[in-house]
Amino acid sequence: MTVPMARATNALALLTGGAFLLSLLAGNGEALDMMAGFVPARFLGVQIPDALPAWITPLTATLLHGGWLHLAFNMLMLLFCGRMVEAVVGLPGLLLLYVIGAYAAALGQYLLDPASLSPMIGASGAISAVFGAYALLFGKPRLLLDHPRAAVLVNIVWLAAAWVGVQFLMGFAFSGMGMAIAVGAHVGGFIAGLAIAPLLTVRRNWQFA
Repeated sequence: MTVPMARATNALALLTGGAFLLSLLAGNGEALDMMAGFVPARFLGVQIPDALPAWITPLTATLLHGGWLHLAFNMLMLLFCGRMVEAVVGLPGLLLLYVIGAYAAALGQYLLDPASLSPMIGASGAISAVFGAYALLFGKPRLLLDHPRAAVLVNIVWLAAAWVGVQFLMGFAFSGMGMAIAVGAHVGGFIAGLAIAPLLTVRRNWQFA
């Protein structure tokens, strides 16, 4: 099988990796997380000195990671799913999906805990949008209905419900180990991917076998 070129996917991975290396060289990780990470409470009026404008932090947060393992897992998901999705939606479509996914992830995290002062960092929310599109485009659908469009809608609802359930279970499990994951971001990004993918693939044949 020919591997898609995936210029947008590769560019996002390189940009994210480069930003992580620069943050390591800067040596001010926690301060940088507060300045450029997504802090939900800022949208309730909380001020953070020297922070970037709040409206851009859903994007800048995707360039920050908590360590090599965090970065490696996110980039593995991006490179695997992103190149397949980009082959279908094209370079502009993949970038649009990623950006909207980043903002949808921030919205999901805000709705889950709007007063939180903990910065959300990492690209997993935006990548969840890419993964949502991948699951819809390449996953095996559940054909419960004969009508193709209705079958697509049922598949979207099924995937969203399954993902939400898995994320909250993971959040509960990791919290017991003293680790926090951005459940709201993962849910928001994934649902955005499910919603946007059909709009980006209007020429795709939605006949499932």
